[in-house]
Amino acid sequence: MHQSYWQQVWYQFQRSKLAVAALFLVLFLILIAVAAPFLAPFSPESYDLDQILIAPNAMHWLGTDDLGRDVFSRMLFGARVSLSVGFVAVSIYVVIGIILGALAGYYGGWIDMIISRGIEVMLCFPTFFLILAVLAFVGPSIYNIMIVIGVTQWTGIARLVRGEFLKFRNREFVLGARQIGAGDFRILFKYLLPNALAPVLVSASFGVASAILTESALSFLGFGVPPQVPSWGAILSQAQSFMDTAWWLTLAPGLAIFITITAYNLVGEGLRDAIDPRLKNL
Repeated sequence: MHQSYWQQVWYQFQRSKLAVAALFLVLFLILIAVAAPFLAPFSPESYDLDQILIAPNAMHWLGTDDLGRDVFSRMLFGARVSLSVGFVAVSIYVVIGIILGALAGYYGGWIDMIISRGIEVMLCFPTFFLILAVLAFVGPSIYNIMIVIGVTQWTGIARLVRGEFLKFRNREFVLGARQIGAGDFRILFKYLLPNALAPVLVSASFGVASAILTESALSFLGFGVPPQVPSWGAILSQAQSFMDTAWWLTLAPGLAIFITITAYNLVGEGLRDAIDPRLKNL
């Protein structure tokens, strides 16, 4: 039986047990984030000054922090913040990258020149420090972080899509679409874009991991979400003063960030190898 392209990709992806396990872990983390209000035994913002810096026990599975807040509950709600930032920020820059990359690769000429020079200018600035500079002006909040990451990291997607469109724009199926009177918009998004989506999905998977790490780093430095909002980076930042006496405050968010980023990277590598097996040993 003839398999479609995406069926073949899924078949190749399934051959990597590590990538499949990472995919199930990602789905599990998403489920936890969605169900956080039902799973958390305590409110993430409620504090009890009689339960300050309590080690993990039957009531507080991951202990409490310096304000008596339940770390397990804060970790569950922190997953919502971190994963939301990852998905929304990546969605923003994927849309920007696809549109600009498609225009540059399809039309070429002065449009390609302007967009390519814009990409080069953006690449001149270290992304993390550019994000820090922008947040210093607009102020830290979860929405600002999503938007700033989204509008500063679109260059990689744009270059990928531009390259794919340059490769496919003179193929027979595109020339045939022009002959039957298909407009540019239809050719761009019905004929060319589906053929350029594979590398975009790989980049987006790595991008979610990068965005989560960026948000965690910003929150750790105090430029992320407000202190009262539970975030893995913020929890890790607040644990600095208690590393010798409250080890659980560092261990929980550190492991969560490490496991989540590793899972998304493994999914990305699995997709990359499934789409082009020749890259597996590179």
